[in-house]
Amino acid sequence: MILPKTILITGCSSGIGYSTAISLKNRGHNVIATARKAKDVLRLSQEGFTAIQLDLADSQSIQNAVNQAIALTDGKIDALFNNGAFGQVGAVEDLSREALRFQFETNFFGTHELTNLVLPIMRNQGHGRIIYNSSVLGLVAMPYRGAYNASKFALEALADTLRQELYGTAIFISLIEPGPILSDFRKNSYLLFQKHIDQKNSLHKSAYDKMINRLQKEEAAVAFTLPAEAVTKKVIHALEANRPKTRYYVTVPTYILAILKNMLPTSWLDAIVRKI
Repeated sequence: MILPKTILITGCSSGIGYSTAISLKNRGHNVIATARKAKDVLRLSQEGFTAIQLDLADSQSIQNAVNQAIALTDGKIDALFNNGAFGQVGAVEDLSREALRFQFETNFFGTHELTNLVLPIMRNQGHGRIIYNSSVLGLVAMPYRGAYNASKFALEALADTLRQELYGTAIFISLIEPGPILSDFRKNSYLLFQKHIDQKNSLHKSAYDKMINRLQKEEAAVAFTLPAEAVTKKVIHALEANRPKTRYYVTVPTYILAILKNMLPTSWLDAIVRKI
């Protein structure tokens, strides 16, 4: 029998966060579902979730959300699923400092700040699970994903360091490494591409034309794409297992690229990634 746990989840408006919130709630866990937009918080509340507004790009929003969570749970948070993120696409030389900073505010700095606010709670109660939703692009970099690659590589390093620093405590760190997953991720990436990248005057215009076709596809854009529930299964194990894994690979491409990274010379791996 699994004892119910209180888990705070970021990015629950759709996709992985929403799927995970539903599954954990159905398993009897106390889910605190957060979303950036007020309309999504209202919808989640209407669906029976304990919902809180949380914008990872806003420090005050993060602090307010943690304070609300503490009040709602009498100061008990068993787990944190750092899921909220987005992907800025575009060639590295087309990324402005502003665009790169915007990417990191949510994917890295906001996630870090939230984790540091939750950690004292877990230390005081003597246990906890911190689960990071990373990406295969936190293991292997792909062209035209430089901002997202960088944010996930940084997140991986931070999580690995934190795991070592928490050794000997009952606070466990896990990284989820999804590959292609069906969600609104590509749609949101396209909107950010339009906002931050000057495609018309870019030397990468022809590559962008091909990339946009993939971003606008409603169905799976690449082979081996899985539904969000594939990630949810890994989160459940990381939350409920007596010995959670430090890393959970999701989708065939993640397994393959992780293996190839350790086996092949960098130039060979680069050639393979360019063809994907």
